[in-house]
Amino acid sequence: MPDRLRAHIEKILPLSDEEFDFISSCFAYKKYKKHQFLVQEGELVPYNYFVLKGLLKLVYADEAGKEHIIGFAMEDWWETDFPAYYQRQKATMSLVCLEDTEVLCLTLENYRKICSIYPKMEHFFLEKAYMGFISAQQRIISTMTTGIKERYEQLLEKYPSLVQRVPKTLLAAYLGVSRETLSRLPL
Repeated sequence: MPDRLRAHIEKILPLSDEEFDFISSCFAYKKYKKHQFLVQEGELVPYNYFVLKGLLKLVYADEAGKEHIIGFAMEDWWETDFPAYYQRQKATMSLVCLEDTEVLCLTLENYRKICSIYPKMEHFFLEKAYMGFISAQQRIISTMTTGIKERYEQLLEKYPSLVQRVPKTLLAAYLGVSRETLSRLPL
């Protein structure tokens, strides 16, 4: 499993065996079952998760109890309630397994330790953050400027394997429409 993390990091920057041995020692390996919570609203967030295998959803529940899907995470993606993780606050979102899932868990302390010992890792994490910000901004703009059919087609084009793994009800929630509306689209 560490090979997957190393390959992921080395898409951005090279690592020596010594560097990777230290970096990988800062992660904890965990397995979760389908429907299990990694992060639960109202609790502290101890980890940023790197997905080795499986599928997660990040969910925000509004005051009426309606769930809004903020995002999904599958293999080679990072996910957590980032504001709670970095600011050491209680989660406002929940992270739930949609499939049996295996992750590598990184505490904030170990994240900082990695970056202080190997400053080039700050570049790696910054690149990952940039990609996340770009994706989030593109999603916001798409939500404001395109119709549901076009947003669904963009999702299909950008993440074809994700669409195959996620039930239509959850895809509809992610796109901000009802399941019925999504089903009526001429696709």
